[in-house]
Amino acid sequence: MQSIPTRTRLLAVATAAALTGLSAPAFAQDGASGKKFAVVGGFAHSEPTGDAEVAGMETEFDGSPAATVGLSYYLNDHVAFEGWGAASKFDHRMRTDDGKIGTASSQPWALSAQYHFRDGNETVRPFVGLGYYQNNISDEDQDNIGPLAGDHIGIGTANGPMATVGVDLNVTPGVFARADARYLHGGADVEVNGVDAGDADLNPVILELGIGARF
Repeated sequence: MQSIPTRTRLLAVATAAALTGLSAPAFAQDGASGKKFAVVGGFAHSEPTGDAEVAGMETEFDGSPAATVGLSYYLNDHVAFEGWGAASKFDHRMRTDDGKIGTASSQPWALSAQYHFRDGNETVRPFVGLGYYQNNISDEDQDNIGPLAGDHIGIGTANGPMATVGVDLNVTPGVFARADARYLHGGADVEVNGVDAGDADLNPVILELGIGARF
C-alpha cells in the first residue's frame, strides 16, 4: 500500500471539512424541491491507493488532477441516478525503486444510485452513492528510460464497484456547490510487449469540488 502525498492529504482535509463542517442549515431554499435534473462541473484529484506490479517490479502510480462532469436524474428529493466521468484525463507517472519507467493516463466514468438524506429545500444535503465504473487507461509511454527502456507497456481497462460520499450546499433554488469523495475498486492487467507482465490494482480515491445546476 503506497503512502499518500502531503498535497493529497491537504485536499482530503479540505474535502472532509466541506463534508462535515456544513452540518448546520443556514437557510431554506424555497423552490429547490421537486426538480428532476442536475448537472455538475467539477475539478478533482485522483490518487491511486492500491498496488501495481510490472514485470516483477512493485510500481507506484502518481496522482493528478482533472476536470469532471456529472448528470443526475432525481426520482424524488432523496433518490437519484447519476452518470459521472472525467472530462479530461488524469495523468500518472509510473515509478519503481529503480526510478521512473513510464507514464499513463486514466479517464474513468461511472453509473451510480444515490441517496440524499434531506429534502431538496434544505441548505445542506449530504448523500451517499454506490455504482459501477470503468477506468479507461491509455497513452502508455515508457519514454525510453528506466529498466523497461525500449519495451511497450500496455494496461487494460479497470472496472468494478464505486462508492461515493458527498454533500450539496444549496446557494439558490437552482444552483448548488458540491464536495464529494469517490472510491473506485478494481484492477487491470498489465502487458509488456504483448505478454502478461503483472496487474495494476490502482483503487483510486477521487476527491472533487464542483458547482451544479438543478432544473
